[in-house]
Amino acid sequence: MSDKEKFEGFKRDLIEENERRYGAEVRQKYGGQAVDASNEKMRAMGGGDYKDVQELEAHLARRLKEAAATGDPASHIAQSVCELHKKWLCMYWPHGMYSKEAHLALGEMYVEDPRFREYYDAICPGGAKFLHDALIIFCSQR
Repeated sequence: MSDKEKFEGFKRDLIEENERRYGAEVRQKYGGQAVDASNEKMRAMGGGDYKDVQELEAHLARRLKEAAATGDPASHIAQSVCELHKKWLCMYWPHGMYSKEAHLALGEMYVEDPRFREYYDAICPGGAKFLHDALIIFCSQR
């Protein structure tokens, strides 16, 4: 099996796992067309693109930790985290799907849904709430 075939299988497995865990929920919330378009964007992602998105996610986590340490969701660093988060989302979301309303709704879900809260709170204590609070500011300014 070639590296390309392995990577295609890896992406397929990621999409299937995401569908299994969250598919019904996100399809109900955002519609099947948006989810299908997002899955297609993932399928089309090349190895370099996937590496870029993983590096961006790691950078975002480091910056979130730094920003949360300031305790100020309005700080320059916190707002730059929101911009990085937007960039990261747009690497997965279909072109034209991003809106500040959708971004903020996702931030609210990070606080409300224990699965997402756990992910961000593992980066830093209170990370989900801090990101949410920063997104309120970010999304109201742009």
